[in-house]
Amino acid sequence: MAAFAQSAPCWVDVQLPDLEAGKRFYGALFGWTFRAGDGSSADALSDGALVAALAAKKDGRMPTAWGVYFATDDITASVARVREAGGQVITEPVRAGRSGVLAQAADPGGAVFGLWQAGERKGFQKQNEPGSFCWTEVYTRQKERVDPFYERVFGFRSVDPDAAGAGAPGTDEAGVDFRMWSPAGTEPGPDTAVGGRGVITDAFPAVMPSYFLTYFAVADCDASAATVVRLGGRVSAPPFDIPYGRMAVLQDDQGAVFAVLQPPVS
Repeated sequence: MAAFAQSAPCWVDVQLPDLEAGKRFYGALFGWTFRAGDGSSADALSDGALVAALAAKKDGRMPTAWGVYFATDDITASVARVREAGGQVITEPVRAGRSGVLAQAADPGGAVFGLWQAGERKGFQKQNEPGSFCWTEVYTRQKERVDPFYERVFGFRSVDPDAAGAGAPGTDEAGVDFRMWSPAGTEPGPDTAVGGRGVITDAFPAVMPSYFLTYFAVADCDASAATVVRLGGRVSAPPFDIPYGRMAVLQDDQGAVFAVLQPPVS
C-alpha cells in the first residue's frame, strides 16, 4: 500500500451506538464486507480493499458521526502546529499498535478531525471509486479564522472556485461561499484539490456545530438515496447536480451524516 502525501485525507471512521446495526446498514448500502478491527470496531472493505472503519461508541456522550484523518509524517510537529494556529488538541498522539499513531484535534471553529502517522496501515486501499471515500469538506461559521488555520497546519494552498474557473463538490452555480484545498507544492485548483471549506449559513440553527462532511463515491446517487430511506436512514439534502456530478446528503439509521457523489458521465 503506497504512502499518502503529506496532509492528504487518508482514512475515515464512524462512531456508532450499535456496531452490528452499522455493519448491516453500510453493507447493504455500499456492498461493504467487514472484518474484526481493534477492540470494538470493524474494518470495512470494498472488493477486498480497506475503505473505512466502524466503531462502537465507548461513551454515549460522543457524537454519532463520521470522522476524517489527514496524513502526517511527523504527528508531534502537526500537533504543535495545531496549537500554534489556534486550534485545540483533543487527543494527544497515541500509538495504535503497529498500525500507526493517531491524534484528534479541533480547528478554531470547533470542527474535529484526526491526524494519522502511518505505520503498517497507510490508509485507504481504494478511493474515488464506488463504495469508497472521494472527498471531504469542513463547514464553519468562522472562515476568517479557519482558512488560515488549515493553510498553516497542513500547508494547503487555497483557491475559491470562482478564481479557479470551476466548481468543486459542494458548490453550485449560485456562487456558494466555498474554498478548495490543494497540497503544498501543487498548483491550487480543482485538479489538485483534496478537500475544501464551506460556510454554515443563517439558514441553519445557531446551535449547529462546525463539522466535517465525508463523501463516498457511488454509481447512482438517486438509487443510493432511495436505499438509505429503505434501510431506515434519512435524506438531509435530496439528490442535486453540481459541477462535479450529482450528490446528496444522507443520514444513516443511527444519525451519522455523510454525502454521496455520482461522478458525471465521461
